[in-house]
Formats: sequence, structure tokens, C-alpha cells
Amino acid sequence: MLQSQRPNIPRLLYSLLFQLGDAPPSHDLALNVLIDILREHLQNERYFIVMDDIWDVEAWDVIKCAFPQNNLGSRVIVTTRIQDVAKACCLHGSHHILEMKPLSNQDSITLFLGRIFGSEEACPRELWDISVEILKRCGGLPLAIITISSMLASENFYQMERWEHVRDSLGSITNLTLEKMRQILNISYKDLPSHLKSCFLYLGMYPEDYKIDKYNLQHQWIAEGFITKENGQDVEKVARSCFNELVNRSLIQPVDFDKSGSVTTCKVHDMMLDLILIKSAEDNFFTIVDNQQAISRLDCKIRRLSIRVKNFSSTMLPEDISMSQVRSLMVFGDSQNIPSFSEFKFLRVFCTDGLSFGSYVGLCKLYHLRYVQISEPHWFELPIQTIVIQQLETLHLHKVHYKRYEDLAVLQPYGIGHIKSLRHLTGFEIEKNSLDNIKGLGELANLRYLSVICRSHQSGMEKQMDALCSSLGRLSSLEDLLLVDGVGCIDGLFPLSPPPTPYRLQTLFISKNSWFSIVPSWMGRLRNLCELQCGVMELLDDGASILAELPALSRLNIQISLAYYYQKIVISGSRAFPALECLNIDIKIGCPSNMTLQAGAMPRLQRLSLKFSGRWLKQDGVTVAPAGIEHLLALQELSSQIICETGALESDFFR
Repeated sequence: MLQSQRPNIPRLLYSLLFQLGDAPPSHDLALNVLIDILREHLQNERYFIVMDDIWDVEAWDVIKCAFPQNNLGSRVIVTTRIQDVAKACCLHGSHHILEMKPLSNQDSITLFLGRIFGSEEACPRELWDISVEILKRCGGLPLAIITISSMLASENFYQMERWEHVRDSLGSITNLTLEKMRQILNISYKDLPSHLKSCFLYLGMYPEDYKIDKYNLQHQWIAEGFITKENGQDVEKVARSCFNELVNRSLIQPVDFDKSGSVTTCKVHDMMLDLILIKSAEDNFFTIVDNQQAISRLDCKIRRLSIRVKNFSSTMLPEDISMSQVRSLMVFGDSQNIPSFSEFKFLRVFCTDGLSFGSYVGLCKLYHLRYVQISEPHWFELPIQTIVIQQLETLHLHKVHYKRYEDLAVLQPYGIGHIKSLRHLTGFEIEKNSLDNIKGLGELANLRYLSVICRSHQSGMEKQMDALCSSLGRLSSLEDLLLVDGVGCIDGLFPLSPPPTPYRLQTLFISKNSWFSIVPSWMGRLRNLCELQCGVMELLDDGASILAELPALSRLNIQISLAYYYQKIVISGSRAFPALECLNIDIKIGCPSNMTLQAGAMPRLQRLSLKFSGRWLKQDGVTVAPAGIEHLLALQELSSQIICETGALESDFFR
């Protein structure tokens, strides 16, 4: 469990209950109730819990009440930087305190040079002595070593002048204190280009230990104007490069990764966040409202506002506070009564993940708005009126419930098709939008990312599916298409015809509970498709051929309802799946033995995963694996999941 400098103990205990699988349905339980629930859950259990980075004795005095001493050999490990906290956490004296020592000289050298050059041996001789000098100033502290080495590794790492500048900037640090650690981190911050400094400081808009989505963050940077085109590169590629640069410099910590190894979420180390807060205060970069005292200290000119107060109300704000200069507004937690959107004249980014927010009347009048993200269950209201958010680029609607009245609708009457600048749209519900709005999707010529919610494919939806097909066929700039939350057959998309111009679609994701009867022929025209997840009732030979001819397809996740061993599928020739690196096959009835791989097919396949029913193992004369698997010369990883008759899962893993 991660702690913070200003811990929210109820949220911490709720998170612990969630990890233990006993989370209460409500987030509003009193602290003593949460403690009682935890004690009851752990009373007869032997538990082992790690509490990371506790900052004060008072917090520990409350938290420890949740851990019963049940004489079952349970243990709680606490990490802290403060000696008094360590002593308070020990029931049996200070001999249970393990004080972490700095890294040895050799370990420091290995970490430092390994980060920059890959190994000690690769370090040029002329840089060895200055490396030792820099490491002396880092005091064996891993964070300091990683921060400085990541900065040196970022560019021009063979220039002696750059190394000398870093050494001189570190001064004569020998005994590291918190202030001296800040000095080291500040050197890394100063080394950033101006646009990366803004990107880095913007991370402070999120609460401590918050898991930040990479794509949302990048789009927020773009909306703020931190990212511009470079050398003709698309702005999103530049944003991606900026994010990777901050990761490479160890200024942000990766948390989650996708299947290809790319970072998808990140966090900010608390020492880095400490630096961000200091720099933000110096430059008035953003303002945080997380308690009544913070409200009383508000500056009259607010540029970016992060609200983290439960039941926040605009009546809490001093009368002389103006919102006219606010460019980003983020709301975390319940906030029914923030200032009217009409006061945020220059707002570019609006983001909320609270459980209740109230009305969004006025949001659609903000001309400068570029980014809107509304998460968690809300009543989402937009009045019928002329929409002036012509510059909106990103609209994320996650888990949103729409509230309809005669005078309220969703992006009506002119519809979403009038927001020509829109590049990212998530949470567009087919059932909740009018036929004109579905047709309006086809007007979004700049749309790059589209997530469509289509929960029902029953009769009566034919017109909506026809309109969706027509719109999708006109989106020539679309790169990522997700059809989520669907259940049942989606043959209504069979008439889809991609644009005659080169179709840029790179990712097509269809939820696992939806399927086509067979592979649609239009999939063969997706020449830039890199990743595909879809389901089919039957994968016939011609359907496999359609997929096999996709020149850029590198990841394929396919669910097959029926795969009879007598329906043979032959993957033949050197042109079959030329770029495929990862293949996941999930078969409901049958097994993959009906597939034959000929020499030369799937020449780059590295990972193969098979999932099927175990009852097919009992069929006489029926093998399980695809024939010709020995021809997969690049294969590194093979895994299988076998569903037993009882519904249990047996897994085998091979390398």
C-alpha cells in the first residue's frame, strides 16, 4: 500500500479492503466503520501487509488500529524516511528497524554507467574520473543516481563539457539531506527544454499517487498548447516523444504496460512531486484546492485549477478570485457547485472523475475548449442550443449516464458532426444518440480515435447500424476504432466499405462478446492495420486468407465460436501473415488442430497463445496443436489454456 505526505486515511483503508477482495459498496463510510470492517476481515487470517512511505506518527496511530494482533504469525512492514515514525511502528524495540544503507561505490558505478552506456565497460576512459566525482555527490542514493544518469543519457552524453556542468552544478554534496536531494532533482529539471518543463509541471495537476493515463495526459498537453508540430511531424507523435523523454529521464515512473511493452499509465515519485509543487509556486503554474486553508491562500490570478475537496462549493471562494484566466480545470471527488462555466472564458481542458458533479450547462459555450473528460457515473446534461465548441479536439465520456428531458439532449440539435476539429471521441453510445448524430460522425474528417458503445444488436437497430457503417466508411483519418460493450452478432457491419483513399486504420478492437458470422471481406482492405481483436462464428479458409494478406498486421487476437477438425484451414506461402508477431486464438467449441501452417507462413511470429476446451483431447485421432507448428522459426513463447469439463482452467506454459 502506497502512502503519501498528506494521507487520505479512509481512501487508503478502502483501497486496502479492495485489494483484500472485501471492498464495501459505498465510498462514504466513516473511518471507524472502515477500521471495523478491516479488523473483522483480518481477525482470523494470517496476513502480510506492506505499508509504503508513511510520513507521520499520527497517521500510523490510526492505520495500525485496522490490524488485529491475532497471534497467527501476521506481519506488517512499514517503510518511512522519518526515524520517529519508524520507532512508533515497532512494538518490540528499535532492533526491528532496518536502516537502508546507501549503495556501495561499486553498485553506484554499475547503476550509473549501466543507465548511460549499458555497461561499465562501454564507458569511455576519459569520462571515468568525472563519473566517480559525480557519484560522490550523489551519496549512494538510487533516486539521485538514476535522475542524474538519465539526464546525461538523454543526449550528447559523450560531451565532456556537459558532464563538467553537471558535476559543478552538484557542488560539494556529501551528506544528502532533503534539501540537497531537491537540489539534485532541480538540476535535472533545469536541463529540460522549455516545453518539457511545462509538460513535467502539468503532472502536478493530479493528486499524489494518482495513476495517470498516458493518452489522456498527452491530449491534455496538446490542448494546453505545450506541444506543437516539429519538422512536419504529427502533434500526437511529438506528444508521445515528449512522454517517452520524461520516462527515459526517470522524471515519471511507469506503472502499467500494454502487450507490446509500451507504458500506458504512470505515477510521479513523491520527491519529484515535491519539486513540481515548488516550481509551480514559483511560476504560479497551477493552483491546488484540497482543504479550507488552501482556499484562503488562493492567488487572485489562477492559471490552472485542481480541485480535490469533497463537496466543494463556489461559496467557499473569496469574492475577488477570478476564473477568467484558468486554462485547465480538474475536479477529483464530489463537487456539485463549482463556479459557473461562464466564468472560465479561456478554459481549454476540463476533466472530472468525481461521483457527482451536477449540471454541465455552459460547457458548450466555451470557445477555447479543446479537451473534455467526464468519468464515472454522472448525469450528463447539455442544453439544446448553438454549439460553439468548434475547437474541441478530445471528448471522453466514460461510464456516463445520459439524462433526457424535452429540452435536454446529447450534442443536439446541430449534432456532433459540427465539431470538425474533433480528433478523439470515446463513449459514443449508438442507442443514446439520434440517427442524425450517428450520421454526423461521418463529418468528422479529423477524427483519429473513436470508441463506440453498442450494447444491443437486436432487431430494430438496423437503421442505426446502417448509419454507423456509412459514417465509418467516410472517416479516412481514423487510426483507432473500438466497438465496446457489445453482445451478440454484429453482421450489421458487413456493408461497411472503407474509404477509397488509403485507409489509415491501425487498430480495430471489437469486444469479445460480439462476433461476425464469418470474416468480413472489407477487412482485407485495411492495409495499415497493425492490431486486430475480433470474434467470428466460424473461421473458414477464405476468411483466414483475408487476414493472412494484411501486410502490417502484427498482433491478432481472434475468438472462434466453432472450429471443427474436418474444416481444414491452410496457412500457406511466405506471404501469409508477413508481419504477425503475436497470435492469440480462443476457440469455444473445437480446437486449433484444423489449422495447418506451411513452411514460410508467419515468419516473424514470436508468441502463440491457444485456448480451447479440454474435451477435445479425448477425441480419437484428433491432435490439439496446429499442424506445422515446427515451421514457426521465430517462435519464442507458446502458451495454452485448456478449459476442463467442470469449467476449471488448466494452463501450460512453454518457452
